[in-house]
Parts: sequence; C-alpha cells; structure tokens
Amino acid sequence: MENRKKKNLLLAGAGVGALLALTYYSRKKNEFSFKDRTVLITGGSRGLGLVLARMFAEQGAKIAICSRTQHQLDAAREELQAGGAEVLAFNCDVSDQAQVKAMVAEISQQLGPVEVLINNAGIIAAGPLEEMTVEDFKATMDIHYWGSLYTMLEVVPEMKRRGEGRIVNIASFGGKVSVPHLVPYSGSKFALVGLSEGFRAELLKDGIYVTTINPWLMRTGSARNAFIKGQNQKEYTLFALTDANPLISLAADVAARKIIDACRYGRAEATLGIYAKLIISLHGLFPGTVTDMLGLTNYLLPGPGGIGKKAVRGHESETELTQSGLNAPNQKAAEENNEF
Repeated sequence: MENRKKKNLLLAGAGVGALLALTYYSRKKNEFSFKDRTVLITGGSRGLGLVLARMFAEQGAKIAICSRTQHQLDAAREELQAGGAEVLAFNCDVSDQAQVKAMVAEISQQLGPVEVLINNAGIIAAGPLEEMTVEDFKATMDIHYWGSLYTMLEVVPEMKRRGEGRIVNIASFGGKVSVPHLVPYSGSKFALVGLSEGFRAELLKDGIYVTTINPWLMRTGSARNAFIKGQNQKEYTLFALTDANPLISLAADVAARKIIDACRYGRAEATLGIYAKLIISLHGLFPGTVTDMLGLTNYLLPGPGGIGKKAVRGHESETELTQSGLNAPNQKAAEENNEF
C-alpha cells in the first residue's frame, strides 16, 4: 500500500512537471519580439494608448498612433520622438472605414506593414439609462465595434501573407458583466469581445494571434474626458473617485505591461484586476444573481435629472471632492498621460 502511494505521487509529480514544461515550451514558441516591428495603436495620443506606445517604443518598435484630437496627437508624437522613437501620427476617425484604409496604407508605405495592432480607441458615456439616447449607443458601437473591425480588416491580409501577426482588442470588464450607468459602453464592449474571440478562432491557422483584454478600472486620467449625463457632478464624482482609489483601480503602467505580455505570447484573453476576475467568475456561475446584485447597487447611483440628455465632459463636471486630494492620483495620471 505504501509503495502504491509513492508510485502515485511520483506519477502525479511527473504529470505536473510535464504540464509545466509544455506550458513553458508553448510560451517560448509563441514569443514575439517587438524590435523593429510596426505597431499601430488606435487612441494612442493619451491615456492607456499613450502608455502602451511608450512601452512598445522602449522595446524598439516603430510606432503609429491615431486620434481625433489634434493637439493631444501632436503632443504625443513630440514626446515619443523626443524619446528616440520612430513615430507616425494620424488624425483619424476609426469609425470611418475610408480614413482607416488610407491610414493603414500610409503606415505600410512609410514604416512597413502593420505587424502589431492595438485596438484601444474608446469613448465612455456615463449616466442613467433614462438620459441615454440612441445616438449614445451608436457612438460607442461605431468606435468600439466598427472601428476595431475596420482596422482588423485592413491589417489581416498582409499578416496572412507573412504568416504571423498580433492583434490586441482592448475590451473591458464591462464587456463581460454589464454595468449600471454605462449601458452603451458595456453593450458595445460585449460586441467587441465576441468579435475578438471569433477573429482569434479563425485566424490561428494563419499564425495570427488575437488577444482580448478585459481591464478593471485604471488610473489613466481618462475620467476627465468621459461624457457625463444626468446629474453630471454627482456622476463624475463617483466615477473619478473610484478610478482614483489605488485600493480599487489599477495603475496604468501595470496594466500596460500585462497587456504587452499577453500580446507577446499570443494569449487568447487577459482579465486585469482581482475584482474583475472575481466578479466575472461569479457572473459565469451565477449570472442572474450577479446581475440582480448590480441592480441593487443602481439604487445608490444618481437618478435622472440635472442636465438630462445633454453630455458634458468630466472636466466640466468638477466638484470640491474631485478637486481635492482624494482625486490626486487621477490628476497626476492625467498630467502624465496627456489627458489635459
């Protein structure tokens, strides 16, 4: 009996060792160097996109960024060039397929074909459902879903021809579990998750690895550029102070390193943040219960009213609390990441 136990333990140990070796071999086999690669980052002029651009540049990549805000785009390009990076910057609306097509063609001509695509461009409209309009839903779908689709359709043929490529779609925790007061955002991110997973399944045979990223709240400073509706000052205060709390949210550079690591090894999915992992896991087991619990939290959120269906930016909704030390981490991140 004792010999049998030892034998079973040895077999189990050998199995675990073999699994670890296979995992390591698989990681090394899929490892992708970014040196001298052409990386396109949509929404790369500020926030998470700019943090990613800096990190890819540090690894020797050639960088292309795009944005719809020219002054932020100019500032980002100047910063990256000052750091020694080879950079192209485009004022491009990714929801316009013709603009995307023209941008990718110029990148190919000047830097070489896009080898790494980071679909990061995004918008947030926060407020109660009563104040959301059909246009809010269309706007988020145009950027998160159609914008990502247009860029992928442009870069995939050349990736297929080369037999390799990396695509990263920045979805969200809200693309796995729908969040009250962010319904247009969550709905479009759900759509992006499905699109991203489908592309991965079909493109693996071509050596193209598509990765879906589901981040929790991040301290990028982007809250001040969100669109706020309804009781905008109350909405923004809750949004900003939650983002700013280091016990709740993720530091932008930590999130960016995890995203680049997932891209390097071609992982199917990465969920960032312990709270995101926990709630998504619970939602997978008890979807109705988690949704109803979120419904209870909705009672604590500001109701309709205020400015109603009008949308203003976060920085137009400042209060004493958002200008206090409680929001200092957000303000610092905004300064660092070109959000002003």
